[in-house]
Formats: sequence, structure tokens, C-alpha cells
Amino acid sequence: MKNVFFSLLVLLVGQAAYSQNTTASETQAMNSVKASHQLKQQSTDQSLNGTENLAQITFTEEVYDFGTIKEGEVVEYTFKFKNTGTAPLLIEQAKSTCGCTVPQFPREAIAPGATGEVSVRFNSAKKSGRQRKPIKITANTSPQITTVYIDG
Repeated sequence: MKNVFFSLLVLLVGQAAYSQNTTASETQAMNSVKASHQLKQQSTDQSLNGTENLAQITFTEEVYDFGTIKEGEVVEYTFKFKNTGTAPLLIEQAKSTCGCTVPQFPREAIAPGATGEVSVRFNSAKKSGRQRKPIKITANTSPQITTVYIDG
């Protein structure tokens, strides 16, 4: 535990010295890594204490039916969710099965009780017939992967 504390202290001091010369995007990336390390440490501490303190992602809607569209049209939809768990929610990735469906997700931790959004853009170019595209969200939840769908 002392080694972890010392490592975090060295990381924070190094980050403070380096941050004077970083851009906003570099700072955001470092904060994301720091939040990830803190969540992993929190999970380790909870395991040692024998407690379960998990993030939980709950979507208001898990399937969006965009209906009938013409080939080549682009459909956009925003899935809204809430962290119904007791720990900060950190989404590691959101992906679909092909490049025609592109999700965008928050990179920062979502506090317990707070809400967030996963925006999805589907390009129907060269797609005909019924389309059902899964969007798999990987996060620090149990289960680790949650799937939502666009359908039409």
C-alpha cells in the first residue's frame, strides 16, 4: 500500500511539473489516465476490505428504432444513461460492428447518480434491408459490457 501511495505521489508531483508545458488535450488525457488509476486503486482497496462498490450503467432506452429511411441517409441518436451504482463510472470504450456506426462517449468519470450520453451516428450508405447495429459499451461495471442497439 505504501508503494502505491508513493507511486501516486510521484505521479502527481511529476504531473504538476509537466502540466505547465502541456496542451489542453494532453492535460485531459492525463486526467483520464489518473482517474482510471484511481478507480483501479479504489477497486483494489474495496477487494481488500471485502466490500462491493461498483458503478452501474442504466440506459433509459436500450433500443432505438429509427424506422424506414432511404439508403445513404445518416441517422443520429443519443442514448441517455445514469450511473445507478455506488462508484464513479468510467467508460473505457464504445464500439459497433462496422464503420457505418460510430459512437461517441464521455471520457470523464460519471459520479454515482449523475447522467451521461452515448451519441451514435449510423450511415446507411451501401446498406439495404433491415439494419440492427449493436453498440457495446465497456466500463467498470458488472457485467463489464453493456449493449444498446439502433434498429430500422
